[in-house]
Amino acid sequence: MKHAETESFLKSFFVFFLSLSLLGALVFWVEYTEKRHALEEAVFNEMKVCSFDLKCQQFTFDFAPLHTATLYTLTQDPTGYYALFAIPSGKYALKIHLSQERFDGRLNQERPPLLQAFGITLLVLGIISALFSLYTLHPLRKALRLTEEFSRDILHDFNTPLAILRLNVRLLNVSEGETKKIRRIERSIETMVSLGNNLRSYLEEHPLQKEAIDLYPLLEERIAAMGKLYPDIAFIQDETSLLIYTNRDAIIRIIDNLLSNASKYNRENGTVWIRIDSSAQTLHIDDNGKGIEHPDKIFNRFYKEHDRGLGIGLHIVKKLCDELKIPIYVQSIINQGSQFTLNLQALTLR
Repeated sequence: MKHAETESFLKSFFVFFLSLSLLGALVFWVEYTEKRHALEEAVFNEMKVCSFDLKCQQFTFDFAPLHTATLYTLTQDPTGYYALFAIPSGKYALKIHLSQERFDGRLNQERPPLLQAFGITLLVLGIISALFSLYTLHPLRKALRLTEEFSRDILHDFNTPLAILRLNVRLLNVSEGETKKIRRIERSIETMVSLGNNLRSYLEEHPLQKEAIDLYPLLEERIAAMGKLYPDIAFIQDETSLLIYTNRDAIIRIIDNLLSNASKYNRENGTVWIRIDSSAQTLHIDDNGKGIEHPDKIFNRFYKEHDRGLGIGLHIVKKLCDELKIPIYVQSIINQGSQFTLNLQALTLR
């Protein structure tokens, strides 16, 4: 199940199961109350029989001043249950008493069958709730599947016009020479390719096929590609290298999105620093741009603090980092810049 499907299933299950469990608990509470009342009636009947011959060991006997209002009535006090019965003396009544411990002992004999029945009922309700949740999940899964298939078809068809555009731009470079207009067209094409890659990363799972990757030349390659999109940004890379073992497409998408984010929201003629700390096995991408007002929200889907962008780039970064087991941290100061840190210890080759 995908995250949205799992969340929908769990919410439906717990709402349905909790509702049925509360209803079931109410029914069993009523049943338990009725059994308690039935036991009280049985105790009172036993007391009435005992008042004739006094041959009953579970009760204790005493005399109490005669109060006609309380005769032949089962009464509960802190010590247990008692009832008063008339005797020939006329001044006193016979008090027959059952201790609370004896009453609770008899009541406890009724509890195990009820608890067992309640446990079986909860199990049945859990199965029913799971089946109901799966049934209600079916339309959502169908809609998500159709949306994903439609998006994949669009992405597939998207590649053909992009390839034609790239070919014609190269022909223009040959015939007309590289001009500012052609460079702008090339940047727009690369932006479209990047958006398509982000959508593909959002739809697909990446960390299945892994390979050994030298991070330094990979960063060098991605910085060169990003430099064409943002020619006014200075990219400064240190010469440290780190060998990691992971999925190439996923780590490229992470790096590209972080570099794009650092460039897109940078100041005019800003700088992006890319640094590998081999001892700590971390990758740092810093910028001196606008900064982030709410760093705790930037990985939320569709969250953005500026008009530019769709608000999914960093969400995809977090999604891929979670899949690759890469902890990611961000620090930012408004109008001073941001720093993203990737902990690559889980990917390093030892």
